[in-house]
Amino acid sequence: MKKADLINELAKVTATKKEATMAVEIFINLIKKTLKKQEDIYLSGFGTFTTVKRKARNGRNPKTGEAVKIAARVIPKFKAAKALKEAVR
Repeated sequence: MKKADLINELAKVTATKKEATMAVEIFINLIKKTLKKQEDIYLSGFGTFTTVKRKARNGRNPKTGEAVKIAARVIPKFKAAKALKEAVR
């Protein structure tokens, strides 16, 4: 399912497609802002959005084989809740 499909499904239960689009955009932006502050988001029965710090490390350029230094960074991570895992089975 793509973002547009999600909006269309949400529009079926809201008044308009415009409201559905706004709701999806607000939700996505809220997740982005919260993770940028390195705070966790817990959605009961769905899952947890968190951030993980990756250390700096050395890697290799696959084309040339040359050693490359990879900088430390923070990445987003999602862990599905038990209820979501069971619903997908």
